[in-house]
Amino acid sequence: MNELLREIRNCKVCEAFLPLGSKPVIAAHSKSRIVVIGQAPGRIVHETGVPWNDKSGDNLREWMGVDKATFYDPEKFALMPMGFCYPGRGKSGDLPPQPECAPLWHGRLLDAMKDVRLILLVGRYAQQYYLRDTAKATLTETILHFDAYLPDYFPLPHPSPRNNIWQAKNKWFTEKVLPELKTRVKAVLI
Repeated sequence: MNELLREIRNCKVCEAFLPLGSKPVIAAHSKSRIVVIGQAPGRIVHETGVPWNDKSGDNLREWMGVDKATFYDPEKFALMPMGFCYPGRGKSGDLPPQPECAPLWHGRLLDAMKDVRLILLVGRYAQQYYLRDTAKATLTETILHFDAYLPDYFPLPHPSPRNNIWQAKNKWFTEKVLPELKTRVKAVLI
């Protein structure tokens, strides 16, 4: 696993497309039990090199009911985005993750983690890649039917503060999905 992480952190495959250059952000361990597959590092995460080191990370940890110490323990959580480097900014937020990363690295990473018991698919990019044609037509529908993907995958919206309006429109997420997420995360971490 250490050699694989070193390879990923030194990757330059798509550097020409990255406005701030390549700086892959990943946290994983061969004993990781929960894998969080998000979109791609934001600018703050790119600068600090710490995954989910922003308001989205605060929201995600709150959704799961875990503190920072637990979240950043790689034997508990692997934090692997669809794109390992900051893709840059677009008109309405960050650009999509570079498409090279997941096919190049995800299979090898997941094969190296033997104790995975739960994979969180955070956002539409992760859901489309992993759920393929079983994903519903919209992110909302996929998350509404989250239990159809268990026990292997738990789909979630991106925890960005930009999605507060979505949460306000979909009260069932807070009432039904988040309690189940907390229960499953707690069961894996015991």
